[in-house]
Amino acid sequence: MDCVLFRHGIAVEREEWDGPDTDRPLTERGVKRVSQVAVGLRWLEMQPTYIFSSPLVRAVETADILQASMSIQSAIKRVDELLPDANPERLLAVFRDLPPECTVLCVGHEPHLGLAASIMLAGKPLSAFPFKKAGACLIELSEHPKIGRGVLRWWMEPGQLRALGKKKAKLEA
Repeated sequence: MDCVLFRHGIAVEREEWDGPDTDRPLTERGVKRVSQVAVGLRWLEMQPTYIFSSPLVRAVETADILQASMSIQSAIKRVDELLPDANPERLLAVFRDLPPECTVLCVGHEPHLGLAASIMLAGKPLSAFPFKKAGACLIELSEHPKIGRGVLRWWMEPGQLRALGKKKAKLEA
């Protein structure tokens, strides 16, 4: 199983938002950047079979953009295991019933995603794995995902993914 961990795009700043934090949306720049990053993911031949998202608006909006841009056929499943304050170890339990040959795309938040990646890779929560907004990584998990058994295939910042997207656009032109 391949697991792509993806941090939501640029959202409205907390200080500029009057409503609940759970409802903070992406900015126009955030929408544009996520769309550009999606092209880079396509260049990497990412074809997720499942897409999971935190239920917070900024994550769901990011997942919507990725789903449309990458032609992901499955519906977005909102899971509490991707909330910012969720126990990162619980994310592995979400994968247990999925087929071993699938690719799952998980859209969430920091520091949760970094902690989840460190648990998948190193077996313990480490703060050394931060994600930038619209950054992503690919972790290969065994047939029965276990703590500390993941294999890192790539880790990219949003600028790197956008650059791949530009390269793909030039090749297609």
